[in-house]
This record gives sequence, structure tokens and C-alpha cells, in this order.
Amino acid sequence: MKTNCPDCGSSDGLHVYEDHTHCYVCKKQTWNNQVSKSNGTTTYPSTTRVSEVNSYRSFPIGSRGITQEVVDHFGVKMSVDPDGKPESHFYPFTKDGETVAWKERKLPKEFRTHGDFAGAELFGQNVASGKLLVVTEGELDAMAVAQAWHTKYNRFYAVVSLPNGVNSVKSLLINRDFIRSFETVVLMFDQDEVGKAAVDEAAKIVGMGRCKVAKLPAKDPCDVLKEFGADTLVKAVYNAQTWSPAGIVMGEAIWDQFMARKNTESLPYPDCLGGLNEKLGGIRAGEITLFTSGTGSGKSTVIKEIILDLLSKTDDKIGLISLEESVGDTAEKFISMSLGRATNGHPPLTDDELRRGFDSVFGDERLVLLDHQGSVSDASLIDKIEYLALMGCKYLVLDHITIAVSEGTDGLSGNEAIDKMMSDLLKIVKQHNVWLGLISHLRKSMHGKSFEEGHLASIDDIKGSGSIKQISFDIIAFARNLVAENEHERNQIKLRVLKSRFTGRTGDAGTAVYDPDTTRLSAGGGFEYKA
Repeated sequence: MKTNCPDCGSSDGLHVYEDHTHCYVCKKQTWNNQVSKSNGTTTYPSTTRVSEVNSYRSFPIGSRGITQEVVDHFGVKMSVDPDGKPESHFYPFTKDGETVAWKERKLPKEFRTHGDFAGAELFGQNVASGKLLVVTEGELDAMAVAQAWHTKYNRFYAVVSLPNGVNSVKSLLINRDFIRSFETVVLMFDQDEVGKAAVDEAAKIVGMGRCKVAKLPAKDPCDVLKEFGADTLVKAVYNAQTWSPAGIVMGEAIWDQFMARKNTESLPYPDCLGGLNEKLGGIRAGEITLFTSGTGSGKSTVIKEIILDLLSKTDDKIGLISLEESVGDTAEKFISMSLGRATNGHPPLTDDELRRGFDSVFGDERLVLLDHQGSVSDASLIDKIEYLALMGCKYLVLDHITIAVSEGTDGLSGNEAIDKMMSDLLKIVKQHNVWLGLISHLRKSMHGKSFEEGHLASIDDIKGSGSIKQISFDIIAFARNLVAENEHERNQIKLRVLKSRFTGRTGDAGTAVYDPDTTRLSAGGGFEYKA
């Protein structure tokens, strides 16, 4: 609508738009609920309300070859300068179906944000569906890919972009369930060193088997669309190569990997399990250590001692998947061990004391627990374990594999399910360079004396498929005589190393003694084994 301008007196120079007015005579522009703009100088408010941007108009992006249909598909909005030309792009970011934030690109390339990005989805995620997904670095790149598809097939396929380029690859982790809902995910990052370096990190989040990497004849999708056209960009999607972390290695590269292995850091076991260090040298990233014993022999306590020691020696995150305990049960035991007093002892602990024990273990949020909520046979367990690794957990504990595969994995059962899980666990350990402590149960004793009477297991006593003992780097067996007449013997845990791939040393590794008053273990010296 044209009307008179109150500033210059023009009878029809003021044009009234849905979200602003603009006088084409005096060039003054006034935006609804925003500051004025005049004489070619634009003054932005410190923040722009999300609801205001919703009312903005949109235009084709001619300089990029992007049509109005594509702009509207993504819900992109634009503001204009005093001459009525596009000045800023506003890219919407949604959550649960609603726009919660806008990323503003003041042309040509100055960025600011409006709204709350916490937990927001990827750009384009709200309109993405199908079996194939393309991930780009920026919003215009995503729109370029969408434009190529729309030009060639007159329809839209799924394409999203990272909120802050490859600096925000971790945003894929937040939206991992969405990403992994697609059969194929093509990473189409910029063809520079930064983009190439980000591929491995992003691919690990996407997951092997579904991740592909596109190669472009120009720096980014926008340049390809402009210089080579839609066909070339579409072909780049379909010609993308399956990502694999493995490669052919020879010459000096082999030496480099040998030296890296030679210099692998071994973190000692806690003092209460110090006998293990002589045999194993400690624990190392990229390895699986198997712990096995009879029922009630102290597996949970041994593992928790190791976790508490890791919390004290490192600044790393630790992930615990305890399938026989609820989160509350696990927290209670850690609080008791931290305070050196049983939570159900006498006199009872005060709430302040309990909180102090809680904060010492969980306060810095480095110990991460998986809340399985009773669903221990979920086929996505491996996915959740990998999620912990992607979160930054350098040490993982699965307690225990026997129950993890008790109801089958991916339609498998018995040894097949264990074989698949062990293979998947090894991939996680190697791809993410983490240590995994794995607990396994034992078969019923065939030696006359039960494991619960202090009999130490051999490798052949490990329950389940042979892949458990084959894939594990170290195997530690321990035993406790639960029915011994002597209290000290009942609380004594005997340790034995059954396998050590790193050192090759095996045999008896001393004892640890459990104190029911403090709920802690202490070193107990050696022992003389009697069959």
C-alpha cells in the first residue's frame, strides 16, 4: 500500500509492508517493533524477537541461483535495506515443531543469533524425511543442494546443515537419533583442510555402514551449483564414497603406528588391586579388559574401586553401564565408598553427609550412568555405549555382557549374539580409542568345588562364546570363599590374570580385602592357591 510520508511530506512515497514501512523519497524505513533506519545507515537492536522474524518476507537468492521455492521450503526470512534490497537472511532453527531461534546472516557474511539455540535441531531438520540425508557446513550450502535436487527432479530431498560450520560437528551428536534414522548419510563439507579434518569426527557420529563422503569439483556446494550446475551437484551426492577409518599402511606409516603403540600410556590399577599392575602394567586406551568371577565375589566392588581411582587420577569422563543395578542403587554404593561408611550403617548418615559423598563422585559430572530403566536387552545398547564414547568418555564399563545378550541381539541368540556384541564393542574401542572394562559370568563349575567357595576360574570357565576370551586383551579372574568359617577369608578376594596381550604375563596377582564397615577394598598381599 502506498501512502503519504509524515517525514518528507511525499503524497505517495511511503510504501507499507507487512513488517515495515519504506519511503522511496526520503529513504526512511521503520520496522515493526524495531528501531528506525535512515540515510542508508542501519541500526540493529541487541536482539530480535523470534516472533518478529516470523513476519518478515523472503525473496529468491539470485546470486546463488536459489529460487523462491527453495527459500520457502526452508522457511528462510529476509530483511531489506533502505533501498528495499535484501540486507540480512534469517535461517530458522526449530525444536519440537516450533521455531525457537534464528541465525542472522547480514550480507555478505556477518552472523548473529536470536532466540534460544539450546537443544535446537539442525537447519532443515524440520522438513527432512526419506532414506537419504545430506549434511553440509552452512545454510546456503544446504539450500544449494536442495536447489539442485529441485531443479533436476522437481521435489525436495532431505538436507541439513550444521549451525556453526564444522566447528559444531557435535551438534550431530545431539541430533543423533534423527541422523541415524536415515539409511544413508552423505557428508558434503567444504573441500578445504578444515572441512576434510572434520569428516572423521562427523562420520564416527553418523556411524559406519551408513556414512558416505562427497567429493566436490569446487570449494563448497554453493560454488558447485553456480559454476557447474545442478547435475554436477546431484552426481556428487550419488557418487559419494563409503567412509571407512581403515586404510592401507606401509613404510614410515607403519613405524609411526608402532611407536604410537610402544608409547601407549598405561594407567595403573588402584593400590587395592596393585598386584594386577605387575602382570598387566595397568589399563590402556584401545583395549578391552574382561573381569570374571562367581556370583557375589565382588565384581561390582572391584569395578567401582577402579572407577573411583580413575576419577582421582584423570580429568576424563567415565561411562558406566550397570545392567543389574538401577541408577539409584549405583549412586548409593558410590556414596558409601566415597564416605567410607555404609549408607545403611549406624549411626545413619545425615543428608549433608550423603550430599557430600554424592558431590565427591558425581558433582563434576564426569561419571556418566546409563539409565536402562529395566530394558537390558534393547538392541540399541551398542548405540548407547558408542554415544557415551562420543560424549567424551575415555573409560567405559559394561556390567555385564551375559545379561546384555540374554534375550538376543538383532534377532540373534546365544553365542551368535555374543559374537556380534563383542565385534561391535571392539569397533567402538578402536574407533574412539577408549578403554572398556567388561564383566562376564562363569559357567557352572565342573571341578567339584564351586566358584563361590573360592575356586579360581580358568579361561574355559568363562560363560558364553569363545569370542569373549579371544577379543579381550586382558582377562582377570577373581574369587571369594563366601562360606569360609574365617571372616577374613570370607572377605578376601583372590586375583589371577588369565590373559595379557600387552605384557604376556599371567598367573596369581595377589589379593584384596573387603571391609564391610567402610565398603572399600584394601591390598591383601599374596596367597597360596589350593585347588
